[in-house]
Amino acid sequence: MNKKLLTVCVLAISICRVDLLYSQSTKPESEWGAYGRDAGGSRYSDLDQVNDKNVTQLKPAWVFHTGELKTYEGTEAISKAAFEATPLMIGGTLYFSTPSCRVFALDAATGNQLWLYDPKVDLHKDYSEITSRGVSAWPAPDANGNNNAQIIFIGTIDGRLIALNAKTGVPIPTFGNKGTIDIQKGVGRGLSITSPAAIIGDKVVIGSSMGDNQRFDDLKGRVRAYNVHTGALSWQWDPIPIDSTDEAWNTWQGQKAHQTGAANAWSIISVDPASDLVFVPTSSPSPDYYGGERQGQNLYGNSLVALEASTGKMVWYFQVVHHDLWDYDIAAQPMLIEIEKEGKKIPAVAIGTKMGHVFILDRATGKSLFPIEERPVPASKIAGEKAWPTQPFPVLPAPLGLQRVTTNDAWGVDEKDKEIAASRISKYKNDGIFSPPSFEGTIITPGNVGGIHWGGMCYDAKQGLLITNINRLAAIIRLLPRDEVKNLEAGQKELMRAETGWQSGTPYVMKRDYLFTQENGEIIMQTTPPWGTLLAIDLKTGAKKWEVPLGFMMDPRKYPDTENWGSLNLGGAIATAGNLTFVAASLDGHLRAFNSATCQLLWQFLLPASAQATPMTYSIKGTQYIVIAAGGHGKVHTRQGDSVVAFALR
Repeated sequence: MNKKLLTVCVLAISICRVDLLYSQSTKPESEWGAYGRDAGGSRYSDLDQVNDKNVTQLKPAWVFHTGELKTYEGTEAISKAAFEATPLMIGGTLYFSTPSCRVFALDAATGNQLWLYDPKVDLHKDYSEITSRGVSAWPAPDANGNNNAQIIFIGTIDGRLIALNAKTGVPIPTFGNKGTIDIQKGVGRGLSITSPAAIIGDKVVIGSSMGDNQRFDDLKGRVRAYNVHTGALSWQWDPIPIDSTDEAWNTWQGQKAHQTGAANAWSIISVDPASDLVFVPTSSPSPDYYGGERQGQNLYGNSLVALEASTGKMVWYFQVVHHDLWDYDIAAQPMLIEIEKEGKKIPAVAIGTKMGHVFILDRATGKSLFPIEERPVPASKIAGEKAWPTQPFPVLPAPLGLQRVTTNDAWGVDEKDKEIAASRISKYKNDGIFSPPSFEGTIITPGNVGGIHWGGMCYDAKQGLLITNINRLAAIIRLLPRDEVKNLEAGQKELMRAETGWQSGTPYVMKRDYLFTQENGEIIMQTTPPWGTLLAIDLKTGAKKWEVPLGFMMDPRKYPDTENWGSLNLGGAIATAGNLTFVAASLDGHLRAFNSATCQLLWQFLLPASAQATPMTYSIKGTQYIVIAAGGHGKVHTRQGDSVVAFALR
């Protein structure tokens, strides 16, 4: 080949390469327009510039520091603060919130700050959670993923919904009261927003968060929809029936049953504009561990509820736990997907639960697309309590994670620690999942952090795989007659150390602990590893395809096998068309990339602080970026910081 022809060929190849990158950067999937990428929370991107062949070349492209730790000075906020946000990327701008609910806009290509809005949350007050998982943008992306953000919404931990100009970060004066709605008005003080609102049409839909286990008549867990322009209330829906003609009214039994609070939607709400549906994941009615004041099945608590977006009218519901006694909130965002059955594509909604149960329902009707069985479960021996006699179990996908613990499951770093663990396990009741709380103490499997937790699931649409990370941690729940708590002696170390839920308005106080010990700040688990895993389910068949330990939580210099033991984790995974699953979440502070088809670990990077958050990805100017919020988690004592880190091929 002569030099002139060679030059022409090279030039042609270069132009093709540029065209390829340009087309990738401008196709709809290049943006990340909602918390879960789309309004249905698939957490899947069609980008494949970064793929299973070149992911080892990922390097930091830029790092942005929020200065968040300075906002905690003079307060005790850092002990609860958790940087759990997943940013949005719309029109070349990255939007995200910090634990104190400050909102940043960055240039998505460079990480340079464009604006900052500070709602000035008073961190001297006592909040149950100090976190914000993200912001929302209006208008929502259209069916092709296109978005031109005009309004950014932030919900705050002190109970405000604020509308900001997407270009300037200035509150929009026509929304509510000079840009703000007080969501506590008419409900009561103590209501927070920790998850981003859902956007559907010209409505912004929010749930709420509140402290658990302190009283039986907690705040009402209403879901509300507001006009995005004016802040006018469009509708509200109460998960605890307020109308005696409601079919669920009689599932709340007892003189005070309808005074029960909570059953709130604190997690991510999904929407389907095509069908005008809002999918609300509700939590346990108050309090979590004693239901004697609210006997019955307790509809619509612990349910996925489909509401008509235009009116707030309920269309259907599916309850995952009857009469919850275990704090089994639906913590994961309902995931709207399409699955193929008998040659037909069916619009579906997947529910991941703390129990490790995954339910796949027809999106239009709420009917299960896989077999479910109502199975008998243990009865309660607590005076005044009446556990529901059966619970729904999915046959497919089969239950995931820790379903029961016996002394055979005891674990320790040596024989002595293993014996201590076995002795501890032997003291408590455990008849498998749904064993009710007891006076002597019950081992709850899975515990209240899952199973599948708020990090949720992702769906690799290309391969038909539901991918999720789970915890394998058992909780210990003990109910004490109220008078006994006053007489606790310092010698009762385990009870003194355990978390206390006062459950005012009931005869009992709750004490919650977990099957681990702590030595010099290090968590030593007392059940057999793995303690956290990443797994994939083939939704064509409902069968689990693979499962691997996720991360580590003990010093690998002291324990060489720790990388095979997995880690407790908070935060979720995302999947891409590059056959990659990205996930951080574990306590060791790494961001990792796995081969989605085979589960092989391909790449990992130690972040400047731990990342109990879900990553995201986008493409801009021909470059695909993977971004993660790395700021740690005060409650689980991971390394804290203030970084947002972007990666790209280098």
